[in-house]
Amino acid sequence: MDPNANKRTGPQSRADRLTPLPPHLTRLSVSRRIWNGVCVDITEFWGKGEVCNHLCFENQVRLSGLIEEVGGRCEPRLLAGKRCPIDYTPRHMHFAPAGMSIWGYSPDLRYLKDITLVFDVRALEERVGERFSTEAASTPLLRFSDDRLWTLLKLLSDAVDEADSSTELYGDGLTAAIVARLLLPRQPSPARRACLPPWQLRRVEEYLDAHLSRPVALAELAALTGLSQGHFARAFKASTGKAPYRWQLERRICRAQALLLDARSSLEDVAAATGFADAAHFGRVFRKVVGATPGAWRRERLG
Repeated sequence: MDPNANKRTGPQSRADRLTPLPPHLTRLSVSRRIWNGVCVDITEFWGKGEVCNHLCFENQVRLSGLIEEVGGRCEPRLLAGKRCPIDYTPRHMHFAPAGMSIWGYSPDLRYLKDITLVFDVRALEERVGERFSTEAASTPLLRFSDDRLWTLLKLLSDAVDEADSSTELYGDGLTAAIVARLLLPRQPSPARRACLPPWQLRRVEEYLDAHLSRPVALAELAALTGLSQGHFARAFKASTGKAPYRWQLERRICRAQALLLDARSSLEDVAAATGFADAAHFGRVFRKVVGATPGAWRRERLG
């Protein structure tokens, strides 16, 4: 999957809206990916001095998290000229319902990287098969901290420009987990997570095996079981010990290893057969999972 394929869809990005750039903001760059109908923007700002700019997306429900900042401490503001009433916390986030404007302020910006998720709440409810908390979806949260939610955002930000086909399931799973933590009514966790019945697990595994060379969406797998995406992901992990994306990735590596044992197969052939963008990308992922390059792994086994 081309990670840039969805850059022209979704709401206007900050790069589109903040033209010309506000004073002291010298450069702005946006990377975009869409998972599960959630528009994910990674925005990098470069500046020199005091910066106050509109954070856009005021007509959408959105969640933003601060990934990295250099220079003065950044703060979200409800009004450009009025300080944030909440004290600074590292890794802070803000959640805003549609119709609320947010401004970003820094007394001495040098570099900032943030992630913004834009939600179509009603469409997302249909897609994931869950009913969201009306109160949660309409209650703004300014400069709040949640270590688990921030970690999910950081993992998602690292995946936006990743070309591997497993990233489709990976991003779907992360966005489903973020939505569940942010918008679903809080319920007591069950003492033991339910597993998939054997016949459902077999159906899902066979489907993944048959489509190892292409991106598979979490919605496809959930539809095979009749479960919502969130329930399916939890049940699959309870059944296999792995998230769907990790199971798919490891199966792709297993298939690649089988193909590598045929000395006539080039690394380019193996990469194409297992859904990797090219031999270089295949080599990086293989080494990360296996601990050796494909060439070294093959030489050790073929002699």
